[in-house]
Amino acid sequence: MRLLFILVCMCCLLPGRGSCQDGARNKGNAFAFNLSYAYQLPAADLSQRFGASNNVGMGFEYITDGSDFIFGLQTGFLFGNEVKTDVLVGLRTQEGYIIGNDRVVADIQLRQRGFYIGGMAGKLLPLSVKEPRSGLRFTVGAGLLQHKIRIQDDSQRPVAALADEYKKGYDRLSNGLAFNGFLGYQMLSLDGRINFFVGVEAIYGATRNRRSFNFDTRSTDTRQYNDVLLGLRAGWIVPFYVGKSAREIYY
Repeated sequence: MRLLFILVCMCCLLPGRGSCQDGARNKGNAFAFNLSYAYQLPAADLSQRFGASNNVGMGFEYITDGSDFIFGLQTGFLFGNEVKTDVLVGLRTQEGYIIGNDRVVADIQLRQRGFYIGGMAGKLLPLSVKEPRSGLRFTVGAGLLQHKIRIQDDSQRPVAALADEYKKGYDRLSNGLAFNGFLGYQMLSLDGRINFFVGVEAIYGATRNRRSFNFDTRSTDTRQYNDVLLGLRAGWIVPFYVGKSAREIYY
């Protein structure tokens, strides 16, 4: 979040790179970089494993002039603190503790980690003639969704059963083909200074456990899971406009 705040401040302070005769600086085709954040809730099979998660995303887009089609690549890093499946139950004492190598209770935490990466296409539907590059933003995409249970060690108290080579038997690493959809509002201001988007997002992934054996269940998991993430995403856009004619630009 600190990085997003710094980027927003820099973009607001940057001077204009040129102005058009009508005062607009957002004309022409555009290459755009965006940095965003989403708060997401799991649904379907994913809700049995994790709770709410955070998603920090980045994207690179090409926005056409006039028709306002959007093409790009996007990625997001998933992280959360609520893991509903206790994969370490077999290592716990009757009181629920995990004992370290020195026979003292170790502080072992379970976390959610993952990512989504893929391509996307969409369109901007302007709501006003005065703001032709601001309006409803709709995109769809496809890519890869991956998630796992991160076993966070106690730095002061190692546990032999949770050495790096054994964690793979507990982490439920899963991935698969995924689809992404977004609907919201986008603004590319006429003076080129305020550029953002906000809206609702949905990700569906048909995932499978990629580990050959789960230590806690002592079995192989070959099932396909239907994983869904629903959330609200907001982001800042840094556009670079190209294709303006020399007659339209003042320096």
